[in-house]
Amino acid sequence: MEIKGKVHCFFEQSGTFKNEFIKMGIPAEDYDIQNNFGQTDHVIDLFSEIDNAYVGKASIFDDITQDDLIIAFYPCTYFACVSQINFSLNSFIYRKLNESEKIEEILKRSDKRKEYYNRLIKFWAICINKNIRMIFENPWSKQTYLKANFLKPPDVIDNNRLLRGDFRIKPTAYWYINCKPTYGESYQNDKEKKIHTQLKKGKNGLCSEERSMISPDYARNFICDFILGKKQDCIMQQRLF
Repeated sequence: MEIKGKVHCFFEQSGTFKNEFIKMGIPAEDYDIQNNFGQTDHVIDLFSEIDNAYVGKASIFDDITQDDLIIAFYPCTYFACVSQINFSLNSFIYRKLNESEKIEEILKRSDKRKEYYNRLIKFWAICINKNIRMIFENPWSKQTYLKANFLKPPDVIDNNRLLRGDFRIKPTAYWYINCKPTYGESYQNDKEKKIHTQLKKGKNGLCSEERSMISPDYARNFICDFILGKKQDCIMQQRLF
């Protein structure tokens, strides 16, 4: 894929993907409602921007061109397998509630998931209608909601992110809109993988900011393998597919 314009990193505040694009000479900016890392170029409510764009109101999508690319780390709060578990009356988080209270909490969770899901479909529709190139990611382990409940299957599934230098295996799916993935073969060597894994031992809350972090090496390898189709001479080249 050739990116003549800019990369817009939605729902990213760490600067991880943004900075790797910039290192490769491609302008990139982060968009998120928070700025905990001091990397968010646009502190903005992306949900409101999606809602506005879908009904034809002014939004940030008006300034994104067909030469640009959006890469979106869409919130998985109500799609991930942990959330699926919390639709059960036996979920640990409801242990202090009676049956009626549990049902009320599950109904609230169901409403929130519908809200997130509908907005993701709107996001998709906006990019289709405006002919904007977009890639969005979401977890792909166990019983994630999008496995059986989305518009189409993902275009890329990375089953073991450790192989590309990330901190965890964490299977992840990627959907491509108005563009197609390239297929590279960048593997990190065992020594590098061990170092990265050790760096991230510690806080491992299921929905923690720490757990959601992506390593710069993984970002670079993903960009080269699945976006730019760029071979890296310094990386082990092995077939993944």
